[in-house]
Amino acid sequence: MKKIVIVRHAKSSWEYNVIDHERPLNNRGYSDAHLLSKHLKNKELNIDLVLSSDATRAKTTANIFVSSLEINEKTFILDHDLYDFSGEKLTQKLKACKDSVNNLMVFGHNHAITAFVNTYGNKYVDNVPTCGVVIIEFNIEHWQDLNKGQTIVTLFPKDLKK
Repeated sequence: MKKIVIVRHAKSSWEYNVIDHERPLNNRGYSDAHLLSKHLKNKELNIDLVLSSDATRAKTTANIFVSSLEINEKTFILDHDLYDFSGEKLTQKLKACKDSVNNLMVFGHNHAITAFVNTYGNKYVDNVPTCGVVIIEFNIEHWQDLNKGQTIVTLFPKDLKK
């Protein structure tokens, strides 16, 4: 059994004159990342590996989650290939994970995140919003056999702000 906790980076700021890869989070982004990561702390996710795009907004979101969830920083890897919008590289990276990893957390970008969730989960999501979290379980032993799994959690910032 394998599990993916997939997270779209939190809301970024367009306030600064920087290239897309270097866009930081805005205040709402920081707030949402702290809110969702603290909520997930009670879920006992037992994360074995964290993969994140190396874009500033994804890396910052991942750092907040790693800190809040008290995940060992040695299991946190930045990967430029996850600065992916189509989802092709995202899927390749996941299928290449070591089989010793059972619980994987991934931080990335849309359209790749929503496409992955709808391709590999069994619950349709129109759009995974910024800082949206989707958890999918797979009845597989090897990541290379990644196929349709069961969507067990969809958690979006608006769900916690009611």
